[in-house]
Amino acid sequence: MVAAVAVVLVLVVGVVLAFQRSLVFVPDRSAPPPVSDVLPGAREVRLSTADGLTLAAWWLPAPAACTTTVLVTPGNGGNRAARVPLAAALGEAGFGVLLLEYRGYGGNPGSPSEVGLVRDARAARAYLVDAGVPATTLVYLGESLGAAVAAALAAEHPPAALVLRSPFTTLADAAQAATHLPVAPLLHDRFDVVAAVRQTSVPVAVVLGDVDATVPPRQSRAVADAAREADRDVVEVVVPRADHNDPALASGPALVEAVRDVARAGGAAPC
Repeated sequence: MVAAVAVVLVLVVGVVLAFQRSLVFVPDRSAPPPVSDVLPGAREVRLSTADGLTLAAWWLPAPAACTTTVLVTPGNGGNRAARVPLAAALGEAGFGVLLLEYRGYGGNPGSPSEVGLVRDARAARAYLVDAGVPATTLVYLGESLGAAVAAALAAEHPPAALVLRSPFTTLADAAQAATHLPVAPLLHDRFDVVAAVRQTSVPVAVVLGDVDATVPPRQSRAVADAAREADRDVVEVVVPRADHNDPALASGPALVEAVRDVARAGGAAPC
C-alpha cells in the first residue's frame, strides 16, 4: 500500500513538472481579427523583445491633447481580442491604451514563461517611450497573472501609477488555493506580486471581486496591504458580487475609475 502511494505521488510530481506551464499559461494562439474591425482608432504595432522576438500588439493612442497611456499586461488566458472592452472603456475615459500580447499568444511566436512575459512588457514600454509617450504619463494595468508582470516592470521602470486587477500574492499561493496542495517547490515560475510591489515607488490601485473563485479575495487584499506597508498611496476597490472574469470587474466603471484615481495620485490624470 505504501509503495503504491509512493508511485502515485511520483507520477503526480512528474506530471506537474512536465506540464505545469501548460496549466499556468492558457493562450489562445489564433490570430485575432483586424484591429480596425473591433477597436476603432487603434492600430496593430510590432514590439521587439530583448531575446529577438517580434510581437504583435494593439495600440489605441490617447485622444488629442491627452497624454496618459495605460499599458495592459494581460492575465494567463485568451488573447488581445478579449481585452477590447477594457481598451474601449479606457479610451472613452480619455486614456491611450496599449494591449500587450505575450509571446505564444494571439499568433505571436515563442513560448510563455515568467522571464519571457517580463521581457515582453519591457518591449511594450520601450515601444511607447520610443513613440513619444512620456514615461511619466504611463500607467501599468496588470490583470491577475499579469499583475505580477506589471508589478515587476514597475519595480524596474517606475510608471506614474500601477493598477493591479485581481492580483494573487504569489503563483504558489494561487496554485495552492486552487489545488489544496503545497506545489511551490515544483513550480518553474514564481510570479511574486508582493515582493515586486514592495520594490515599487508609485501609487498602487488594487481592484478585486468579492466572489472571485479564481484568485481568493484575501490574496488581493494582502497585495494592497503590502503596498500600504511599503508606504505607497493605495486605492483599494472591491467590486461586489464580481467573479474573476465578470465584465463588471474586467472592464467596468469601478476599474476605470480606479485607474483614473490612481493616475491622478501619480500626477498623470486623463483629460
